[in-house]
Formats: sequence, C-alpha cells, structure tokens
Amino acid sequence: MSTTAEETARRGELGTFLRAHRERLAPDEVGLPVTARRRTPGLRREEVAALSGVGVAWYTWLEQGRVDTSRQVLDAVSRTLRLDGDAHRHVLALAGFAPQRTSADAAPAGAPEHDNLRTMIAGWPDSPALVLAPDLTITAWNTAYSTLWPDPGRLPADRRNLLLLLIDDPDHQRLLPAWEPFAQDLHRHFRAHADTLPGDDGVRALTERLHATRPDLAHWWACRSVGGFAPRTIEVTSKDRQLTYLVTLLTPAASAGTAPGSLLVHTPAPI
Repeated sequence: MSTTAEETARRGELGTFLRAHRERLAPDEVGLPVTARRRTPGLRREEVAALSGVGVAWYTWLEQGRVDTSRQVLDAVSRTLRLDGDAHRHVLALAGFAPQRTSADAAPAGAPEHDNLRTMIAGWPDSPALVLAPDLTITAWNTAYSTLWPDPGRLPADRRNLLLLLIDDPDHQRLLPAWEPFAQDLHRHFRAHADTLPGDDGVRALTERLHATRPDLAHWWACRSVGGFAPRTIEVTSKDRQLTYLVTLLTPAASAGTAPGSLLVHTPAPI
C-alpha cells in the first residue's frame, strides 16, 4: 500500500516533534552523566535509542520521517522522553494509532453543529461564551461575551481569531493584563490540531500569520509542546472593576464525519 502525501507529512511532523523533545531533555533527567565535552543539546539520538530499546539507525530514521513504527516503540520512546499524557497521545495520533482529523472534518461556520452551539450559548445571560473552530477562529458568541470583551461582530472577519486577538490586540490585552499564559495554553491546544494537518491551508495560513504578527514570540511558535486547554481562572479589568471568571474549553461530541466547534465558557466566580 503506497504512502500518501498526507501520511508522509505526518511522519515528518512526528520526527520533528520527537527531535524537539529530545533536545529539551537534560541528560541528568534520565540518569545520564553531564560531561564538559557534550555539545548536543539535550539527549543524543543514540541515548534515546538505547534507553528505548531500539536500534540507533531505526530511531534516526524515525526522527527523519523515513519509517513507520509500532505502537510499542512509540510508547517506549515516549517514556524515555518523559512525555506527558497529551504529548504521548499526540505522538500516537501522528503515527496513525488514534483517530485523526482531516481537513474535511472541520465543520464550517453555519454547519448544524455550530448552529446548535450558537443557540445554546445565546441562552446564557451571565456566562460569556464563544464557539471556536479548530484553528481558534471565532464563529459565534453570545451577548454576555460581546458585553465583556470587544464585540467580534465589529471586527473584520479575518481578525476573528482568539489567539491572534490575545497576542496582538491592545483592547484584549488591556482587559486581560495576564494574557500570556492564556495565549500560550491556546497555542499548545492549536498545535495539537495543527500537527495532524500539516498540509491544511488554514493551519498553514494561521501559523504564518502568527510568525508575521509577533516575530518577537518566535520561541512560542517554534515550541513543539502540545496539550489540552486546562481550565483556568482569569482576572478581567472591566470599567475599573476586577471580574473573576473560570474559563473552560469544552468540545462536544461530534456527529459522524464532522468535528464540532469548541465552546470557550466564562463562569463567573462567586462573589
């Protein structure tokens, strides 16, 4: 069975992901001595191979995107690289051992799933909420959200991306002075989606725009960390008041052949 261009691209993403984590792991974290002669950042390939119980050549080919491998090998390499649960699942997804999204999976704004979510959040008068596409494009919002945050309806359509707004919009940063941890978590969430769709035009366009918009955050964009968005408490400065919200990202179950939007919900903290 021939390898498709998408499979080849995912294989390349897997190799890049493993290499990035190998270079971030200090030798003493896995019980290896640190010597003055060590020039390679992080672990050497032969060290990862030995600790994982695989051949050096095979692991080298894996990082180079030249081979497929078994789940057992990926489990062993993930343990060696000290990958957390999100990163381990991401490795398996890139290798084809978990359900993959395709570019056709992203439900467009106006699809039934988005209409249902839009109707649901409209009935939440005290909980600001957004519907987000997988690339964090804002596809719907309720009145509570546009009352608290700048109204997405007043923005050009190509600006309605939550990650772009957090990193580059002064009004969003004024309302949320501690915007950086929030944006970093969103970027890790986006990377988990983006790495499974290396050839997707929308993913590529947003990635390029992030680099162009904030080149000073190149260390963010180059980071290969992935992860689910963990609920977090934020302090929003609105009309000289500090408002506290628990922010949660929810992904409802998809109907067959589609990926619904995610819900970003602000739950007011008790006074």
